[in-house]
Amino acid sequence: MALLKKGIYKHYKGGEYRILTEAKNSETKEVEVVYQNIKDENKLWVRPKSMFLEEVEVDGVKKPRFEYIGEDESLSFEHQYKRALADYQNLLKNTAIEKREFAKYAISDLLEDIIPVYDHLKMSLQNLPAEEENSAWATGVKYVLKQFKDVVTARGVEEIKTVGEKFDHNIMEALEGQGEIVVKEVMPGYRLNGKLIRAAKVVLENKD
Repeated sequence: MALLKKGIYKHYKGGEYRILTEAKNSETKEVEVVYQNIKDENKLWVRPKSMFLEEVEVDGVKKPRFEYIGEDESLSFEHQYKRALADYQNLLKNTAIEKREFAKYAISDLLEDIIPVYDHLKMSLQNLPAEEENSAWATGVKYVLKQFKDVVTARGVEEIKTVGEKFDHNIMEALEGQGEIVVKEVMPGYRLNGKLIRAAKVVLENKD
């Protein structure tokens, strides 16, 4: 019996199937056809080749059980090329996304090391006597702080707003108080491109 032409076949009841291969039954030695449902590729079927090729009678008219309707485009060079191209483009897109994500957060470890230095510089300017506010060293520290803030802000670092804000357990840690409003910031918190680097430590208002 000649090999069955591969391609797409339409069952007389309407379903369409893709011929995958022919196989020989190990017990009966009968040649069988292995075919796949076009709409649901998880459904595989096996039928004796003689039955696959036979005719059936429908309303008094004989017709093929399975009628060949065309080549399987999924096996064509053009189809495979387009599929390979689409896979390659998806790979490039996913790689680009991964690179962007890596670049966005690559400096997070470095920031965890240098942010305490930034905090200490800010603390050095707190509660300065009036006569020291315009001193040379204070002016120098303010300039360094401004430079530091400009650099980290340009890289996506955002200082979390706290005092006067409603307490948010996702980005804040309450050290004292039981109210909903932050009345004091003990240690500032930071986010990098929306990702929390360090939660802000705060004091909440006391409930009456």
